[in-house]
Amino acid sequence: MVKVLFCCMGNICRSPTAHGVFRKLLQDEGLIDLVQVDSAGTHAYHVGNPPDGRAISAALKRGIDLRPLRARVVLPADFEHFDYVLAMDRQNYRHLRTICPAGKEHKLKLFLEFAPHLGETEVPDPYYGGESGFERVLDLVEEAALGLMTEIRELLRTRTSV
Repeated sequence: MVKVLFCCMGNICRSPTAHGVFRKLLQDEGLIDLVQVDSAGTHAYHVGNPPDGRAISAALKRGIDLRPLRARVVLPADFEHFDYVLAMDRQNYRHLRTICPAGKEHKLKLFLEFAPHLGETEVPDPYYGGESGFERVLDLVEEAALGLMTEIRELLRTRTSV
């Protein structure tokens, strides 16, 4: 099984959106039983809370249900458990580096590294903006999710052929 963790600051906007988008993509591709997906925040501001209502609403318009998700905080042990720890922006990437155990740094990446054609490296935080910010997050996340899916398909193919 491949394990993926999406991370942003509070785990109520970007990372649960990525979690939901990628989970739906896995379901659509018939790979949901081969990949574990989770999301977490670098700060414990919203632990136990559902995603932001605007994130839920924007995702539902695209057939993605974020309502069951609940915020949690990233732990150093997550680097032991997950194959991918994907930060939404550089600030959260830097924070994740500070809690990453030695020898696990290769697991940490910026999520948009999986969509180099976009020419962007960060998923912007829509929290203080309007509805359009959540749509923009979905657009970016959907593109990066496709790139991540390509890599994971290859990883699964490699693991099953060994």
